[in-house]
Amino acid sequence: MNKILSILLACTAAGAAYGAQETGQETGQETGQAAKNVAIDSVVVTGTRYASDIRHLPMSVAVVDRDEIVRRQEASVLPLLTEQVPGLFVTGRGVMGYGVSDGAAGGISLRGIGGGSAAQMLVLIDGHPQYMGLFGHPIADAYQSMLAERVEVVRGPASVLYGSNAMGGVINIVTRRQREEGVRTDLNVGYGSWNTLQTEAANRIRKGRFTSVVTGSYNRTDGHRADMGFEQYGGYAKVGYEISRRWNAYADVNLTHFNASNPGEITAPVFDNDSRITRGMASVSLENSYDRTSGALKFFYNWGRHRINDGYGAGEEPRDYRFNSKDRMLGVSWYQSAGMWRGSRLTAGIDWQRFGGRAWNRFTADGREEPIVDQTEDEIAGYADFRQSLGRLTVDAGVRIDHHTRTGTEWVPQAGISLRAARDGALKAMVSKGFRNPVLRELYMFGVKNPDLKPERLWNYELSWTQRLAGGSVSYGVNLFYIKGEDIIRRGRADGRNILLNQARIENWGAEADAAWRIGGGWSVNANYSWLRMEYPVPASPEHKLYAGGDFGKGRWSVSTGVQYIAGLYTAAAPDPEVREAGFVLWNLRASLRVNRLLTIFVRGENLLAERYEINAGYPMPRATVFGGLKLNL
Repeated sequence: MNKILSILLACTAAGAAYGAQETGQETGQETGQAAKNVAIDSVVVTGTRYASDIRHLPMSVAVVDRDEIVRRQEASVLPLLTEQVPGLFVTGRGVMGYGVSDGAAGGISLRGIGGGSAAQMLVLIDGHPQYMGLFGHPIADAYQSMLAERVEVVRGPASVLYGSNAMGGVINIVTRRQREEGVRTDLNVGYGSWNTLQTEAANRIRKGRFTSVVTGSYNRTDGHRADMGFEQYGGYAKVGYEISRRWNAYADVNLTHFNASNPGEITAPVFDNDSRITRGMASVSLENSYDRTSGALKFFYNWGRHRINDGYGAGEEPRDYRFNSKDRMLGVSWYQSAGMWRGSRLTAGIDWQRFGGRAWNRFTADGREEPIVDQTEDEIAGYADFRQSLGRLTVDAGVRIDHHTRTGTEWVPQAGISLRAARDGALKAMVSKGFRNPVLRELYMFGVKNPDLKPERLWNYELSWTQRLAGGSVSYGVNLFYIKGEDIIRRGRADGRNILLNQARIENWGAEADAAWRIGGGWSVNANYSWLRMEYPVPASPEHKLYAGGDFGKGRWSVSTGVQYIAGLYTAAAPDPEVREAGFVLWNLRASLRVNRLLTIFVRGENLLAERYEINAGYPMPRATVFGGLKLNL
């Protein structure tokens, strides 16, 4: 391990020295200082590992900024992504809280990938993978709005840069930074339907080279059904120091604890199904940014503690044990990107991760423990991505070599082009491979485990057109895609018993479109639509998803509204005659009034048409809900 760190530090220093020698030379790329001249909403880091103009990338990337996150006034970033990102859908079961284990929501699907296995979608925080070390799935209740400066979503496989679990796409939460000199403190309090309370406090400091962000939150609700309460405590702290104009160091820690109750399906209630979950994250990073090169060396550690009472059904006896687990994931990530000659950009990196944990049942009578699993696996990978601009044409190619201690070595290629065929317009084509290693639950836990499972694999092909008009006030994009996958893990039978097998397939195709118009006079509108056809349908992946919204701001007033239409949504696994295909229309409305420099009052209403609908089968969603509150800016 010490040798690896020494090599990574040496590579980072060498890349930085190269950048120092080349400072001031032109490369034709929107990186380093040049990136500062590009509109901020067009610069992303998730698809490349360095700041790049979104129009020059072959992959589809959607961005939701801090202003939109604040307008939404939600504790979680995920409901906002369902509205704003075409092709992406997140399951829900109540007014607040997703939970874990049986009956949980928070399943993330993109283009029909992830609905059958939540581990097929990867969530990152500042580029660090975030998932439960044993079960491999994201923990939806840990992705709080208070963390996020912006959220970038790569629609399609991102396995070349991020490895396993990124086979369907990536959601990267870019954390907040204080950019202005001084001290700012924000306090938000909201209250609404079903005794729902939402609070958040944030303090941001910038003094010379030092920056810090500290936030805390407390959220709770009784829920719209009996025994569906949810309570959450969260805290986040980040400090940064500008070592020089080219070097920055950051460290952060995030801690979330939540208690969730699951009442079961409406026709098959469950009693005492309660969870107590603690999730933590910490990281340290050293970043460099020159005109011709940029990169970072990052260390991260994630951990979790789960205590779950699986409950019991009507006519059953309470279980005499409780499920317990401790999981962890730690890793090192190094990457450096450099312009080799005019119009070129080469990015290379190394990732190492160790993930695993221990699970056991603890009996309530005598405290005896029954072990389930105690396992750790390692994954190490190297990757390179090369981009070359040739006039209006940009060509991109990348490859990853990924080695997992159980499943072996996987080669992951991708290639794409971006052609600036018109003023502020780009025609893009992309082919990429995605993969997912089986998680520890599938390999080693419970009766259906199979230690001989292979990785899941798919290929994604897409063609897109994006353009900005009228000086950037109008933008639109259209995307066509085709996905074909094999060796997908599903439950089957072998040797007379139920077991997990690499037996399922994926064949999805569809279209996505989005448009936005800043009309002027405080008015703006936006819309997006996605159509998905699945040869082998999975839940949480609607056939049609449409969102249309508008915003108006004048003086002290701000109003935003939106309508979402969903059709062809399977609410449970393996569609059959007993599984209902759902459709619904939701109307949301938000308004705020800035009373003075310090105080803003806000109100929001959700599902104002009082639609009856389900996302998870047997879990009716709340009808019309209303929330109000205030914000203090000190």
